[in-house]
Amino acid sequence: MRRLPLAAAVAATLIASAAIAREGMWVPQQLPEIAGPLKDAGLELSPEQLANLTGDPMGAVVALGGCTASFVSPNGLVATNHHCAYGAIQLNSTPEKNLMATGFNAATPADEVSAGPNARVFVMDEITDVTADMRAAIADAADGLARQNALEAKQKALIAACESEAGYRCTLYSFFGGQTFRLFRQMEIKDVRLAYAPPSSIGNYGGEIDNWMWPRHTGDFTFYRAYVGPDGKPAAFSKDNVPYRPKHWLKLADQPLEAGDFVMVAGYPGQTNRYALFDEFQNVAGWQYPVVGQHLKNVVALVEAAGKADKDVEVKYAATIRGWQNAMKNWDGQLEGFQRIDALATKQAEEQAVLDWLRAGAAGAEGLDAKVALDAHAALEALAAKARETRERDLVLGQVGNAGLLGSVRQLYRLAVEKAKPDLERAPGFQQRDLPGIEGGQRQLERRYARSMEMQLMAYWLGHYAKLPAAQRVPALDAIVGDGSDAAIKAGLETLYAGTQLEGTDARLALLTADKATLDASTDPMVKLAAALHPTMLALENEAKSRGGDSLLHRPAFLAAVQAYRKSKGGHVYPDANLSLRITFGNVMGYTPRDGVAYTPFTTLEGLAAKATGTEPFDAPQVQLDAIRERRHGNRADAALGTVPVNFLSDLDITGGNSGSPVMDARGRLVGLAFDGNWESVSSNWVFDPKMTRMIAVDSRYMMWTMEHAYPAPQFVKELEDAAKAR
Repeated sequence: MRRLPLAAAVAATLIASAAIAREGMWVPQQLPEIAGPLKDAGLELSPEQLANLTGDPMGAVVALGGCTASFVSPNGLVATNHHCAYGAIQLNSTPEKNLMATGFNAATPADEVSAGPNARVFVMDEITDVTADMRAAIADAADGLARQNALEAKQKALIAACESEAGYRCTLYSFFGGQTFRLFRQMEIKDVRLAYAPPSSIGNYGGEIDNWMWPRHTGDFTFYRAYVGPDGKPAAFSKDNVPYRPKHWLKLADQPLEAGDFVMVAGYPGQTNRYALFDEFQNVAGWQYPVVGQHLKNVVALVEAAGKADKDVEVKYAATIRGWQNAMKNWDGQLEGFQRIDALATKQAEEQAVLDWLRAGAAGAEGLDAKVALDAHAALEALAAKARETRERDLVLGQVGNAGLLGSVRQLYRLAVEKAKPDLERAPGFQQRDLPGIEGGQRQLERRYARSMEMQLMAYWLGHYAKLPAAQRVPALDAIVGDGSDAAIKAGLETLYAGTQLEGTDARLALLTADKATLDASTDPMVKLAAALHPTMLALENEAKSRGGDSLLHRPAFLAAVQAYRKSKGGHVYPDANLSLRITFGNVMGYTPRDGVAYTPFTTLEGLAAKATGTEPFDAPQVQLDAIRERRHGNRADAALGTVPVNFLSDLDITGGNSGSPVMDARGRLVGLAFDGNWESVSSNWVFDPKMTRMIAVDSRYMMWTMEHAYPAPQFVKELEDAAKAR
């Protein structure tokens, strides 16, 4: 294994000589290669300093597992988005004490509460290049399934060695479909506590109406605190734990952010698909977004209606429904964006240009076998066609089998099956390293489960299951749906849920140590259903693994051609986002969404007040409105604006997973937190639109103003200001 020095300039083979600052989620190893564009955009730090992932400022950037955050004080205070912490806020809420509505403000560290058993803060330690190990492991595989199994076996072995020292979590990332593999080692802080969260009337101001929209006035920020054992090492939640002392933390900017200023974001973006095949893009644009998106709208309507009649359902499903709403609005925005920029034609033309270039001999591409690349493209199209044949089945069975109580019981049954194997032979997700997460998920279910609501959701999906072709049906589910009528499905579900004894957390936790024989002997109908579904779900899993293994053979070959083509045209090449650490940079600027309309880069307190109606989601607290009316700006006002900025725009390239990412100025100082993109940018996950793509961030000056005037927390204001002065 070749270790990549975190502070060293590493030769980047995946980048062309020309680079454009605005587009690109750059891996840290590429930063020295794009020193020119970084400096041109205004960076005052050296690219080598940014490439030092355990130094200042990058050592302060952490992952939450789906979101990004950063240390902002030497006492383990962590800043992230309100919507990233929403699940933790919901877990600590009840109908009688709804923290989502009232907010949470710990007067002292002793008042901070657990963010949940599965809440984590991951602190970067090192990155290791393991490409040679991974390619050697899969080189002799006979077919796709064998290739995927070989990859998993090597991955588990590498991770086991990486995690041999307690307190670390290791993750393998592949780039360009498997051309490159890197192993990330991060300290895993397991005791994460909620310290401060403004009420939703601030943290989610504008709600779904303003989601993805500009102008925006959302105080999307929250603070966690990371705790470790008295010895300074990661430990499970305990009253004896102490705040983690990070080596580096971000300091509040001491210079005002203005239009045109350099800004950068470091974070863990989830997924982009800019190198996907045209065929794959068509499936998303023609089926996933419109069809699955409509399903999301339907189940959201079910939960909203039930929540109006039952506050328990409203609270328990708040985080779930917010995730669905975010996805369905994002997908609608992407569909609109696809039409606006004619993305289908663009994707098709881009791919055709590569194919034509290959058929003409791929001039200037050293070492590239054009025939291999063309054959790989044809093979990938065949794999995509195969997956489309069962997409409705895979969607429905995934929703029925993996969610809620049945999903939890299926997880326990699979765990019992896997535990009979040596640890390194178990399926990913069921090894010893995964047990705390499994237990945490089982414990959290009771705060996100209501039988009446789950039965409605199951009935919805089983109704669609009943419409599947006979060859795609499963006997275990046929027994529940009967003739497929609403009445039959309702009767089947009532029998299933009335007979189970596993709705209680303790009953499920008792099964964590059960073996397969014990579960097979159970008379509980939910366990019996899980056992009956297991062979089918395992077969479907192997089908997907086989396709993944074949893709692992063909996709790197075709993407090598895409890279070579773009380089031949002077283009830029960076890997698609995959939840690994990336850096993106640009400048503060507005945009023109349509003729005659120009958006400025900052919104203000006065704009926030102008939106207030007194009704959710524009129900700004009266104390906040009073402070705005009285122009109580303190020292947070911007001289040019004459007031306090709330949110700002920049031309940075981000996506989901970047939420909570620190926005830093040219000197690496904190100026805000990324929390959204504009409506016109969402389609850039597939086809980048440089004219319209903008990032929306909450300004750090508004964060501080909120804690001084709207939802006061002088203790956190002092901690942040002291941290900015500390060395």
